[in-house]
Amino acid sequence: MDIHIVAVGTALPGPPVDNATLVRRFGMPAVWEQWIDAFIGTDTRHFARDLTTGEVRYSLTDLCETAGRRALAAANVTGAEIDLVVLGTATPDLLMPSTACLVADRLGIDGVPAYQLQSGCTGALQAFDVAAQALASGRCRTALVLGADTSAHHLDLDMDLAGAPPEVQVNAMLFGDGAGAAVLDTRPRDGAPVLRHVSCKLLGLGRPPGQVIPWYGPAERIPDALPVSEDFKGVEESAAPMAERALAELLDHLGWKRTDVDYLLPPQLSGRMTKRVVDALGVGAAEVVSRVTEIGNTANALPFFQLERLLPLLGPGDRAVGLSVEASKWIVASYAVEAPGADWEEI
Repeated sequence: MDIHIVAVGTALPGPPVDNATLVRRFGMPAVWEQWIDAFIGTDTRHFARDLTTGEVRYSLTDLCETAGRRALAAANVTGAEIDLVVLGTATPDLLMPSTACLVADRLGIDGVPAYQLQSGCTGALQAFDVAAQALASGRCRTALVLGADTSAHHLDLDMDLAGAPPEVQVNAMLFGDGAGAAVLDTRPRDGAPVLRHVSCKLLGLGRPPGQVIPWYGPAERIPDALPVSEDFKGVEESAAPMAERALAELLDHLGWKRTDVDYLLPPQLSGRMTKRVVDALGVGAAEVVSRVTEIGNTANALPFFQLERLLPLLGPGDRAVGLSVEASKWIVASYAVEAPGADWEEI
């Protein structure tokens, strides 16, 4: 049974924050602006927290609601027509109730399964995988898939960023906030591309986590603990080989050649690291669709921003491949999209 990507919606909080603004806000030396450009490659990002007042202006639920409404409107369906909701995020608003359930309530969705997957950058593709399996089984017909993250939970505006460990400095410059949503349907729609395959694999057996974000209850709070720690060098060394393995396995599964790929949606990472990964993949003829330079690494939201840009570009028979790499316990994910063509065959 074919699963069609009917529509995509996204949401960004507040105005874009450029590198100069970020450096000034955290009292960093002016030379850091050039460092961000040279070593990270992100020009702007958006934050759910106001950098001047510290106020959290948008919750994850707010952003997911906006993205979800835009996807539903673009698909011309209502919340009452949704049979399944799946959200992938590393930064839910609460431990309970789940953000997935809060978003469903706001969108008028009820009486259906609502799943929330706790994961980093591959969480959105895990959500696609869960939804695709449910749709393929015939248990439901129309699904709303979401991916979103915010740094508001971990962005300490009073911290001494200049004196912080490198892994904390990098994370403050690398990530941005956002949300995305997609409507999937088993019924064909004119021009709607087909989600050909989704794969998610854990590759971290016996390997220490590459990124750790602790959670503390009131009785466990450790004052000097780092909000986020990341083995940035390990990510830099592992991203390309992990992405290459995922691409090779995906193409082999589908029987596609690298020359068959018209569009590549690479792992989000940073602007500079993403370029290195793309260069290593050897899909030179494919057009690269990436938003990380403009909006930062929005983690689970970024695949939806890529898809939003991709859909209007697809011509008859075009094929696209998306990849995602997560450092938490070293997870890799991939998916393939194909637009209908003149000689279209149902697979």
